[in-house]
Amino acid sequence: MNLQLLNSPILLRPSSSSSPPTTRSTKFLNDPTKPSTLPLFLIRAAKRQNPSRGLQKQPDKDLSRILRTEAAINAIERKANSNKYNQLWPKAVLDALDEAIRENQWESALKIFRLLRKQHWYEPRCQTYTKLLVMLGKCRQPKQAGFLFELIHSDGLEPTVDVYTALVSAYGLSGLLDEAFHTLDLMKSVSDCRPDVYTYSILINCCMKLHRFHFVKGILAEMSYLGVECSAVTYNTIIDGYGKAKLFEPMENSLTDMIESDACNPDVFTLNSFIGTYGNCGKIVEMEKWFEEFQLMGIGPDIKTFNILIKSYGKAGMYEKMGSVLEFMKKRFFSPTVVTFNTVIEAFGRSGNIEKMEEFFLKMKHQGMKPTSVTYCTLVSAYSKSGLLHRIDSIMRQVENSDVVLDTAFFNCVISAYGRAGNIKRMGELLLTMKERNCKLDNITLATLIQAYKKQGMIEAVKELEDKMISDEENSVRMKLIGC
Repeated sequence: MNLQLLNSPILLRPSSSSSPPTTRSTKFLNDPTKPSTLPLFLIRAAKRQNPSRGLQKQPDKDLSRILRTEAAINAIERKANSNKYNQLWPKAVLDALDEAIRENQWESALKIFRLLRKQHWYEPRCQTYTKLLVMLGKCRQPKQAGFLFELIHSDGLEPTVDVYTALVSAYGLSGLLDEAFHTLDLMKSVSDCRPDVYTYSILINCCMKLHRFHFVKGILAEMSYLGVECSAVTYNTIIDGYGKAKLFEPMENSLTDMIESDACNPDVFTLNSFIGTYGNCGKIVEMEKWFEEFQLMGIGPDIKTFNILIKSYGKAGMYEKMGSVLEFMKKRFFSPTVVTFNTVIEAFGRSGNIEKMEEFFLKMKHQGMKPTSVTYCTLVSAYSKSGLLHRIDSIMRQVENSDVVLDTAFFNCVISAYGRAGNIKRMGELLLTMKERNCKLDNITLATLIQAYKKQGMIEAVKELEDKMISDEENSVRMKLIGC
């Protein structure tokens, strides 16, 4: 580990410590006072009087909460850059830290943690370090995680099993398996920090995600040697990993091991992994066989099971069986969810059956379920493929009059639809709306723009976009204003 990271300005050693505080949480969002790093394509033809104003709607309650939270977080972050604030109100600092962690805002979280360590009332806790390490793992920040781990000793603490496990996860999720195994070895050298089943399950999960399946057998052997029994989570992690990699035989062998073990039994998560694996691969016969097998084991389906069956039948074009599942759900008093309707709408939209797609869309609304960004994205995609551009305009008007939370995927879908139709002006308006809603442009957005610009003969714009895609090392979109 690079010990020079200890001089990082983000985290500094505090001057004192005292009694522990309690913790609570409120909502945390990005700092609106910082200049936006999101670039924007301004197309001259797109200049207008902000027609998409309605897309910015949010419930008044949510807006009020967001504004209060932003103000609180901004105040704490500003103080984090100064050395004079060491007697702040505990609740304000701890709430800000909790919400920064919750929202995976790792830079803000570390700044606030630095401020926390300066407070006279601060008392180091391994639980705080654990939460920070878990967040850094999710954010793929292994160097910061290693640096943070070093600070534990500076704070006079001895790492717990949870701290070590969080560090294993941080390294493993970032693809640094050597460091993850080294951390595991460190744990085994500490008498009261021996790795438990959760630690090993985390490591197995990381190996599965990276397709390092050859490590799994060794981990299981070590667990057996140390007397650490696999839990249902461990087996389900292995089964799901093999399933997603389409390794059917090891998946089924793992189920056999699970059944033969005395520690745990298959459950609905196991069932869903099996039918999801075969269903996604179009192996409908095998999917149905395993569904029946789990029924005989006394493992009943849940709503996710039915959603998997519907999606699998839909992908295979077996719409009658898809309808049979819906009828079965009704008889068993399983209420369809938003995911259920989205899945059915997607199936009919993909097949070009616009009438059936719209029928289920209306059913969804009649049952009091709010369409999501995924719902609208599916509708737009289906209309675009069918050449029904006027219906996309209708969908956009519905979105303007709703409080649906839109994301980059939705805008990409709509921009692509208008790009196919050669409507460059509308594309530009949507790009401006993305800016207003803080939706980041990604490589899909760029690729869509390039394709549309090529059709219009906008060679200079295409070249600049392609240069930006090539030069962007982290696949994040940093673009400057261009005119067409």
